[in-house]
This record gives sequence, C-alpha cells and structure tokens, in this order.
Amino acid sequence: MTVPTKTLPSGAELPALGLGTYDLGDQTADSVRAALDAGYAHIDTAEGYHNEAAIGEALAEYDRDDVFLTSKVLAKNLNYESVIESCEASLDRLGTDYLDLYLIHWPNPAISLRETLRAMAELRDRGLVRDVGVSNFSAYQLSCAHHVSDVPIAVNQIEYHPWFQRPDLVDYCRESDTVIEAAAPLARTDVFGDEVVAELAETYDKHPAQVVLRWALDNDVVALPRSSTPDHVRANADLDWELDAADRRRLDERDRNEPVYDTPARDWTSDVYGIEQ
Repeated sequence: MTVPTKTLPSGAELPALGLGTYDLGDQTADSVRAALDAGYAHIDTAEGYHNEAAIGEALAEYDRDDVFLTSKVLAKNLNYESVIESCEASLDRLGTDYLDLYLIHWPNPAISLRETLRAMAELRDRGLVRDVGVSNFSAYQLSCAHHVSDVPIAVNQIEYHPWFQRPDLVDYCRESDTVIEAAAPLARTDVFGDEVVAELAETYDKHPAQVVLRWALDNDVVALPRSSTPDHVRANADLDWELDAADRRRLDERDRNEPVYDTPARDWTSDVYGIEQ
C-alpha cells in the first residue's frame, strides 16, 4: 500500500489514510492491530471515544515511532488546565509520551479559544504534542483560531464525503494551508447506497468504500475510515489503483449538503460540551 503524506508545520509527515476508531467498542484493539498489520501508519482517537487504553494495549506491540497517533480533547475540557490534564491523561492511557497531533474535538463557545490554544502551545513547547489542530470547526471558527494561536493550526478534521463536500470550508482550509481530514468519510456507510458510487464500484470491481476513499485521497483529503471488521480494515487500504478523472467528477457532482453527524444545531446538554445552565 502506497499512501501519500502531508507535511505538517513540525515537519512530521501525516499519512493520508488513517484508521478512525470512533464507536468500535470491544473491537477497538483488533481493528488497530489489523490496520497496523495491513500497513496503516496513522491511528485517530479521542478522549471522548473511551478507547485510548485499548489502543494503547495494541500499540504496545508495535514500534511507536512508526505510527502517527492523533487524539482530541473534549469540548467541555477546553479551559487551560483541563486541556493540559486531558492531554496528560490521554498519553497515560495510550502508553506513549507524545502525540503526533492533538485536536480540539469540537468548538465550545462558552470557553475562550485563546485560552485553549495557549494550552495547546504549552503542550507543544513541552514536547507532549508535535502538532496542533482542530476538529469540526467552521471557516469562521478556523480563521479565528489561526488569528489568535501562537502555534500553527495544522489540521481541521471535518465531516466530508460525497454527500457533504463543504466547498467553502474546503476552500478556506486550502487557502490557510490547513490539512483537511475527513471524519466519517463513508458517511457511516450511507453513501454505499448512492447510485453513482454503486455503479463505479461495479465498473472498477471494487467495494463502494474503496471507491469513496480513493476519491477522497484524489481530492487531497486525509481519509479516516473506521471498521470493526478486520477484512474491511484491510480492504479500505487497498487503494493502489486509479479512478478516472471523469468518474471523479461524477462523484464531485453527488454533493447534496447532507451531513450524517455535523448538523447545524447542537445538543448543548450533551456531556461532550459540559455547558450547564
């Protein structure tokens, strides 16, 4: 498997294909092992996934320096001390002394972004994280982060797939040299039912997931598919083939501005945010 990489501000190389680990439950460690054995070199997690300890157990069987490891701090933990504490706790659970990338998982308008990013700068200065980024930020929120941060904002991890392509946000990320990572790049399998995806899968003799992931990489987006099935984990990495330019354009035309999770409103009562009345 030949996977392109993105160079981050620290000089680190971010593999353009990674394993997403959201909601894998008891299958987390097996999925991580299957991914690393299949040639993945990029694992994405978060304190809110409650699986860092399982990932740490799996990672202990491999050379840590061969794996690009990302975690995220919950929106409720974005004040200065909580960011530091959350990162240290993630490192402990993961069994490592550094993260390659640490992200703000969700923006939280109740806590100062400047304060959060000051803590991120401290983590980087201490060598606990190599690069800093955000997740689920709009162009407006991302531009503010770039403006107030003492460290480069390397990445914005967003929902991105053929049905939700977000051209304005993508354009701003490109203009600001912010790498785009696709969370839910398969729309949690919803796009498998798309007629063009299905037709192209048949044409190329590929699984619909492979067609969509190949399209994401061709669009210069880092893809983070998740699967609890080792066979699917391995198949998702079988991307050493080409999608015809005309077929890529057909997928580009499937945008319907339809998210599977990043909807306009938020459930502020959720424990993810920690905003209490």
